[in-house]
Amino acid sequence: MTQALNLANLANSVNSSGQLAGSAVNGAVASATNATNATNLTGGTCTIGTTQLGAGDASLMKNRIINGAMVIDQRNAGASVSSASTYTLDRWKDTVSATGKFTIQQNAGSVTPPVGFTNYLGITSSAATTVAAGDYYTLDQSIEGYNVADLGWGTASAKTITISFQVYSSLTGTFGCSLRNSAANRSYPFTYSIPVANTWTTISVTVAGDTTGTWVTNNGTGLRLFFGLGVGSTFSGTAGSWAGANYLGATGAVSVVGTNGATFYITGVQLEVGSSATGYEYRQYGQELALCQRYYELVSQFVGKATSAGQAEGSLTFLVQKRASPSLTVLNGTNTLLEIGVATRSFTTASGATQVNGGYVTFTGSASMTAPNMCVLYNSPSILGASAEL
Repeated sequence: MTQALNLANLANSVNSSGQLAGSAVNGAVASATNATNATNLTGGTCTIGTTQLGAGDASLMKNRIINGAMVIDQRNAGASVSSASTYTLDRWKDTVSATGKFTIQQNAGSVTPPVGFTNYLGITSSAATTVAAGDYYTLDQSIEGYNVADLGWGTASAKTITISFQVYSSLTGTFGCSLRNSAANRSYPFTYSIPVANTWTTISVTVAGDTTGTWVTNNGTGLRLFFGLGVGSTFSGTAGSWAGANYLGATGAVSVVGTNGATFYITGVQLEVGSSATGYEYRQYGQELALCQRYYELVSQFVGKATSAGQAEGSLTFLVQKRASPSLTVLNGTNTLLEIGVATRSFTTASGATQVNGGYVTFTGSASMTAPNMCVLYNSPSILGASAEL
């Protein structure tokens, strides 16, 4: 209390009768109270006023899903791609037993997004696919262990979570989802309903945390959230309970891939601590992009030199520290390496020792460079993809 009272301010607040003004006392007490609240640490949580950061009612750092509003699409820039068990919009992967059964595209079909959103992930079935017992077609996101370590899953203190999202489909009925651990031996199938076709529907599902099993809490996969698009009986389980099995969907759920041309659109995906859904946590575009770049980044920074007619070597620097040492993929090697003072050059491969912050890389391709001329990446950011995905 003594520290909260500023003696100089109090002196200025003394009235003509030599008495301390009541407003000054009240203000000082309020300041002291707020200071106490702002540093109220209980059980590893921080309380500001009556709001506990990290709890279900907090307004920041609550959503464990990255790119839940489907805003970031570094790989495809809004273009349609065919399902092939690859990452599509940032952090979202189609996990399938057979490729080419549906397409994925940001804002596919150009329908009006739900209120509060400008983007969604759209899936369109490419054929009427019969789903056999061992087949699976899903959309999923793997959440890094560091980002869900506080859930305490696998212990008696496992926290309850709530998953919420906006969904729109040409089909109606009961759809299936699942939560699963990294070892694929603990899973929780659950269902939700779309009662009206081609209408945005708000979904909220609450799940009591798993008190058994092993749940990763480092930079590996902490948990995976699956949206079933057609899952066979081998990988489907009874909804509403934890199971010691690898379930990717719920028994009896609608098969999106089973109908040619069927659509499934989703946005506003949120996974938070607590027994009820709160408003979607919007993040600034730059924040969301940086979160995505921890797992995938379009590389545009390279400084090196030609070491032979067909090779250049130098260093890369990543904008965001990666989850782990990433792999490099050439996206566009045509006329994208500039031999300073000479000409642009093309390359076909990129290899080297990458680290979380960058690395030393060798470009191979052009047969007309002169050592030791300086070289830099040129013109386009879409030259290399650095992936540290889960």
